[in-house]
Amino acid sequence: MTELQLSTKHLLGIKYIQRSDIELILETTHQFKEIINRPIKKVPSLRDITIANLFFENSTRTRVSFELAEKRLSADTVNFSASASSVKKGETLLDTVNNILSMKVDMVVMRHPAVGAPMYLSRHINANIINAGDGTHEHPTQALLDAYSMMDKVGSLDGKKIAIIGDIVHSRVALSNIFCLTKLGAKVRVCGPPTLIPRHIESLGVEVSYDLDDTLRWCDIANILRIQLERQELKYFPSLREYHLHFGVSLERLEKLDKEIVIMHPGPINRGVEITSDAADSGQSIILQQVENGVAVRMAILFLLANRRDEKL
Repeated sequence: MTELQLSTKHLLGIKYIQRSDIELILETTHQFKEIINRPIKKVPSLRDITIANLFFENSTRTRVSFELAEKRLSADTVNFSASASSVKKGETLLDTVNNILSMKVDMVVMRHPAVGAPMYLSRHINANIINAGDGTHEHPTQALLDAYSMMDKVGSLDGKKIAIIGDIVHSRVALSNIFCLTKLGAKVRVCGPPTLIPRHIESLGVEVSYDLDDTLRWCDIANILRIQLERQELKYFPSLREYHLHFGVSLERLEKLDKEIVIMHPGPINRGVEITSDAADSGQSIILQQVENGVAVRMAILFLLANRRDEKL
């Protein structure tokens, strides 16, 4: 296993890490993917490490993926859900985490609705922090598994044209993907209704389009995002039917292209809204591969951050 180290002791966001960190994580992921495809999938790499999974928002794929990654690495785990905790009684975030750390926890994986919550924790507690999604800010492990899945399919991303389609303004996946893909040399375009594209997003080095068909003709890879109705306090488009008509990716649309592009989606999928079932389940889709790669990516991140435990946090 690699002996190189990350430049950071936490994974708070793709914005805060270097291209060399991304490349190290992806290289280490490849080694762990080989391990989890063996008959015996468990390794003792983190047998002396205790990890707390703190999920203050609902999650299925990310939480299960982290838990499985931790078990594959032989770590001890503590699983925490805000809906069944003293948070409901008014306990603060810092008190909650300090109580868990008093149990001698080494690492914290946290999803929280407040932007910057992982950053706040990293300044106050002596443990490695992994951001599993903070509000509409970042979701770094999703971006890393997306990048790994792309490279697994098409090779180097340098110069590749990648479209991020859908609800950009509410998506932490979109922001982390933009940071990650541009650092890896890809050309990135965001596409969606004007109401779902953040103002001044071009300053991040991406193109903006409001034309789905033109964007599909342009790109090599289309990463399609879910319409996050639970985060939308206003009405950003007339109806789901209207959205699908203009921005829904269907097999019929894909078959009109003069090339085959790679289709991705971080999940959960609103079938029949941002993508049809026939497109999501087609041979061009690597959606299930993204889920599989998520475990190996998170194993790599946990392993590399654990290597920083011997330094003062």
